[in-house]
Amino acid sequence: MRNFKVILPAVFLLVLLGLLLPLARQWAEGGPFISYRADLRRTPLRLYWKDDHNQRFKSLEGLKKWLDARGQKLVFAMNAGMFDPGFAPQGLYIEARKTLVPLDTTSGPGNFYLKPNGVFYLTADSSAHICQTADFRNDGRVTYATQSGPMLVIDGRLPPAFRAGSANVQIRNGVGILPDGRVLLAMSRKKISFYDFASYFKKAGCRQALYLDGFVSRSYEPAAGRPQTDGDFGVIIGVTAPKQ
Repeated sequence: MRNFKVILPAVFLLVLLGLLLPLARQWAEGGPFISYRADLRRTPLRLYWKDDHNQRFKSLEGLKKWLDARGQKLVFAMNAGMFDPGFAPQGLYIEARKTLVPLDTTSGPGNFYLKPNGVFYLTADSSAHICQTADFRNDGRVTYATQSGPMLVIDGRLPPAFRAGSANVQIRNGVGILPDGRVLLAMSRKKISFYDFASYFKKAGCRQALYLDGFVSRSYEPAAGRPQTDGDFGVIIGVTAPKQ
């Protein structure tokens, strides 16, 4: 009986440890969010839609293979905006200074048209910006841009339409600008409300943040044990580095 009493707590502790380790590992890897902070002064970041044969990359694996063949390593990637049934970007899309899809200022159903929506864009001086759609102007220095919606953080505040405890939950990914100018790319690990997702960007210090997409979202971050390579997207945002 004494042996039984000694063994039982030990077994209980092992079971408890087995339950807690995955949770501890998740928090160590960034908790409920997968994220990457990109310093554009040191890290190449751009948007991708089609290759040099005018074929859509489709998946994160498709982009990875294309970059591999060109001596580039994909460091982090995720889908970068909504798309129509033909997988063309929904709303503004600029690539290498060329406007391939014009700005969409109309109204309609769905998350894209939740006002205010906005634009994430990069400029020739290697800086990143997010603004509301109505405020976007291309002065010829915009190198890449993707439009989406809704805005998650506007001048440091959450949109008033977002409510704590909302039952509208989904896997979500988005982009924000940190106080030091770095780009915060993030995806939720589980279904989450707009309020909670936007709060993540606000707590990180982002004064502007933009929702990119929902349940189709995928992220590629092999350094953190997140090498998702599937998906079927329109535009993809990717951070690269030269292959060693």
